[in-house]
Amino acid sequence: MTLPRDYRGQTCALARSMEIVGERWTLLILRDAFYGVRRFGEFAAHLGVPRAVLTGRLTTLTEAGVLTRLPGTGTGRREVYGLTPKGVALWPAVRALTVWGEEFYAAGGGPRRVFLHAVDEARLEPDGRCTGCGAAVPVQDVLVAPGPGLAAAAPEDDPVTAALARPHRLLTPLLTTAPSGRPTKGSP
Repeated sequence: MTLPRDYRGQTCALARSMEIVGERWTLLILRDAFYGVRRFGEFAAHLGVPRAVLTGRLTTLTEAGVLTRLPGTGTGRREVYGLTPKGVALWPAVRALTVWGEEFYAAGGGPRRVFLHAVDEARLEPDGRCTGCGAAVPVQDVLVAPGPGLAAAAPEDDPVTAALARPHRLLTPLLTTAPSGRPTKGSP
């Protein structure tokens, strides 16, 4: 029996939210959008998600107003996806789930990625405050950087994985040009 896509009979806000972000792959797509992934092929290569599933999740997020799809530059069909203000408002939830995962399901060697305040490069507390200056850091001022648990870059890494091996400000496009050819799947 196929599970329904909605929570009929549930009137709480969490149930309504889960209808948008609760499907498998959706939070990872959102995480990558915060990292600056913008093109369909970049999401597909980095996540290893089946293309039909990715299409469905991107459509749901776009129809819900979490992502927007804009024409990209270059030739051919080159739309790019970006977070809307409604999507950016999900950052505290994405950050909290990431912190929770690092606490209870950490990779060997420490966190794969760390969040820093771009202004002073001090680490962020689990609640998003800067350990250096104490400021509540807005998402556009968060720097994601490789952590001690991140594996060394490999030649077969997809372009997103390779780019995330360097510090990068969230919400800034991660790749400035579309990858040539079809990228290979890397480690998410």
